[in-house]
Amino acid sequence: MKILKLLSGVALSLLFLQTNAQEAPKGFGKGKVTLADNTVVTGFIKDNIRKDASVTILLNGKEKKYQGADIASAEIDATTYNCIKGDFFKVVCNGELTFLQKASDASSKPTTIGSEVFFISGTEGKPGDYFIYENKTQQLKLVSKKNLNDVVTNSFGGYAPAIEKAKAAQTDIAQLKGAVESFNSRSSN
Repeated sequence: MKILKLLSGVALSLLFLQTNAQEAPKGFGKGKVTLADNTVVTGFIKDNIRKDASVTILLNGKEKKYQGADIASAEIDATTYNCIKGDFFKVVCNGELTFLQKASDASSKPTTIGSEVFFISGTEGKPGDYFIYENKTQQLKLVSKKNLNDVVTNSFGGYAPAIEKAKAAQTDIAQLKGAVESFNSRSSN
C-alpha cells in the first residue's frame, strides 16, 4: 500500500512539474514566428513590437531576437501579426483583402549591408493606423478619413454590400472591418 501511495505521489509530482514547465516565463507568451523562408519557429515569445519592431523567442533556455524585416509573421497569445517592410501589423481580419492595424514603426531602424548603413524605409503611417492589404497584388494601402472613399472604391471592386458597410467607417475607420469581412465572404454568398 505504501508503494502505491509513493508511486501515485511521484506521478502527481511529475504531472505538476510538466504543467509548470509549459507556463510562459514572465514577459513571454506562447506563440510562433514564421521566418521569411517560411520556416516556423514555435516557443515562448516576448513582444517588443512597439518598442523596436522586433520579437524575442525563447528556445531551450536561449533568447533569439528577430526584427520585423527578418520574418513574415508572428503569432503571440492568439494575436497574429504580418510583417511588411520591417513593420508589424496586427491582423484584424484576413482573406482576399486583409484589414490590418499598424503596430510598429521601423522607419528609423538602421540596416548594415557590408560596411554600408542604410535605413529601412518601413511603411507609411504611424502605429494605430489602419491599412488594407491586397494579397493578390501585395499592395498595402493606408486608410484615413481623407482617402477612405478612394480606397473603398479601388479595393472593393464595386461590391455593393461591402461599400455600403464601408460608409459607416467615415466616423471610425475600425468599422471598416465589417466591410472587409463582407467583401471576403462574397464568394460564399
